Amino acid sequence: MKLLFDQHLSPSLVHRLADLFPESEHVWNVNLHSVPDETVWLYAREHEFTVVSKDADFSEISMQYGYPPKLIWLRIKNWSADQLEELIRSRYPRIIELPRATERGILVLFKKPVG
Repeated sequence: MKLLFDQHLSPSLVHRLADLFPESEHVWNVNLHSVPDETVWLYAREHEFTVVSKDADFSEISMQYGYPPKLIWLRIKNWSADQLEELIRSRYPRIIELPRATERGILVLFKKPVG
């Protein structure tokens, strides 16, 4: 499974998560950091990536264009790369099920408040 991290996420996530998702990329690495979100979506479709974003626009694009690609929507505020890595690692079993899920194109990840 290959992830494509959008411009609002740290490029370091590609290296931090390479043991789980070795062929992943960041939009900066593929020169998509300044293009419209629809272009990122179509690139992900063409190159068999799953988009990872905290941007609600991608959920709307998913509704408009359908899948593939699938979307991992991070419902978080301003998290550090460490926190994002921890979240993605902790949800790994659910993430790897997403490509096989025929009934859904979006996986929403968030951290439940403690207490």
